[in-house]
Amino acid sequence: MNLIISGTNRLGSNSLKVARYYQEQLQRRGEEWEIFSLSNLPHDIIFSDLYGKRSKDFAHIQEKISVARKFIFIIPEYNGSYPGVLKVFIDACTFPASFYHKKAILVGVATGKYGNIRGVDHFTGVCNYMRMHVLPLKIHIPHIQNELNNNNEFTDNITIEFIDEQIEEIIRF
Repeated sequence: MNLIISGTNRLGSNSLKVARYYQEQLQRRGEEWEIFSLSNLPHDIIFSDLYGKRSKDFAHIQEKISVARKFIFIIPEYNGSYPGVLKVFIDACTFPASFYHKKAILVGVATGKYGNIRGVDHFTGVCNYMRMHVLPLKIHIPHIQNELNNNNEFTDNITIEFIDEQIEEIIRF
């Protein structure tokens, strides 16, 4: 199993829309990927699942993480980096087994003009620490609010070309 992680717990987020787009494009190519949105984390995760604790609510999430071989992280920009809830999620997962020598694909999204370049760079450091293998082709999608139409499809041909190129590399990765 492979997982697409929508890297925020914000309801109705653009990150989740992008995750669904990636899932659909991968399915068209015969690839099965499941989406996990951080909005589905236990609400008390900082008390129930850090520092060696494991709740029943998080146990099934941990099982999915343990089984997955590849991850696509859709990472929105929060204050010039990635969301704190993404770090809490990573910290709650069993270390090092959850991510050790698994593959990570990174996609930055932002309403600003740089597509979360800094946040993806920061998260790359976390992935490296966890000994994940990060696909060198990272996508940064600026002005995400202008990129998706009402059907949550990308409309800019250049963005579509970059995503298609990354998806082909994901499949071979």
